[in-house]
Amino acid sequence: MDRWQIIRTAHHLAKLGTISATASELGVHRATVLRHIDALEEELGVTLFQRHSRGYVPTDACKDLTQVVSAAEDQFGQLFGRLKQQSEPLSGEFIVTSLVPLASLLMPVLKVFQEQHPSVQVKYLTGEKLYRLEFGEAHVAVRTGPKPDLPDNVVIPFLTHQISLYAHTDYLGRYGHPTTPDAFKGHRFISFAELVPKIPVHKWILANVNESDIALKSNDGQVIKQAILDALGIGFMFQHEARQHAQLVEVLPPMAELEVQHWLVTHRDLHHSVKVQAFLDLVRSRL
Repeated sequence: MDRWQIIRTAHHLAKLGTISATASELGVHRATVLRHIDALEEELGVTLFQRHSRGYVPTDACKDLTQVVSAAEDQFGQLFGRLKQQSEPLSGEFIVTSLVPLASLLMPVLKVFQEQHPSVQVKYLTGEKLYRLEFGEAHVAVRTGPKPDLPDNVVIPFLTHQISLYAHTDYLGRYGHPTTPDAFKGHRFISFAELVPKIPVHKWILANVNESDIALKSNDGQVIKQAILDALGIGFMFQHEARQHAQLVEVLPPMAELEVQHWLVTHRDLHHSVKVQAFLDLVRSRL
């Protein structure tokens, strides 16, 4: 007797509660359902159902069994879907989201992804907004900071970046190059508009920069970057981004406590889809 078939019979009986409904659902005779349940209980040595005049009530042992069967059927369903789609070209919309400073890293990957799958329309959304994966607002989100802990998400470590203080050569020509926080007196700084002590970079600014020395505050990373490039003051930037500008100078050596972790986040219902897996494989191979 096919073990998986009799296990599925028990699974359906636990959901439907009656022999007749289970037989109808599976397209078999009532006697087949009874034979499957008797055989499974005998093999396992446990009672799977309490028999009542109104139907069959699953025992705790049966509930454990049905949880495993549900998970297995879900995995089989995802596998069949992936195998079916592997023979078909990827198409439709694919949405990725991240902070703006990561665009220079992700754009080459998105370019190759679209070239490999020309029927896919890529939508790349950047900014501070946390797009809701559970509502389909994005297929893959690159999140920055502490590890995301929202339920139903699959979280994969991505990249770790250093953030350093930078200044334009024109600024340093006017004000000099400070080599320690003690030498910051008389210098001008670019700051985030809202300083949150639990964020390492914000905490550092609060501890080392006087409010009177802040020349400009902004809630937009692009504005902060532009202010540094325009030699308005000293400010924080991702190292990989600052290295694209030869006129920027790292003011202080990198600080380990200011490392920033990025995470690849997907919703569990989409994580195993062909499009998401194809993109994740490409990201891993290139970055």
